[in-house]
Amino acid sequence: MRCVIARYPFDLTRTGVLASMKGVRPELVTSESVTIGRRRYPVKQVGQVITRQDPRDFTAGEVMRAMTRLGFTCHDRPEAAPVGAGGPTLLRTASGGTGPVAV
Repeated sequence: MRCVIARYPFDLTRTGVLASMKGVRPELVTSESVTIGRRRYPVKQVGQVITRQDPRDFTAGEVMRAMTRLGFTCHDRPEAAPVGAGGPTLLRTASGGTGPVAV
């Protein structure tokens, strides 16, 4: 499939993208992402690998459109975890120790 990323045309295929991303370790996902195989990659990382361009040269939207057209699942920015979602809260007890307390 022919697509334009950062004003340059690319002929991308699903198998070509899978081959390019094989062995690439995903970076931490903090914004838009795409699932390739069993892994979830930041869109900018995928764009950098498949185009060999600096991530500042293209937008996440350009790469997301291309990946969607190739049949990959794209994800918007992850939602922030709700306050208090980190598990049980530890509070000091009367004896001076700490223990989990249901809040």
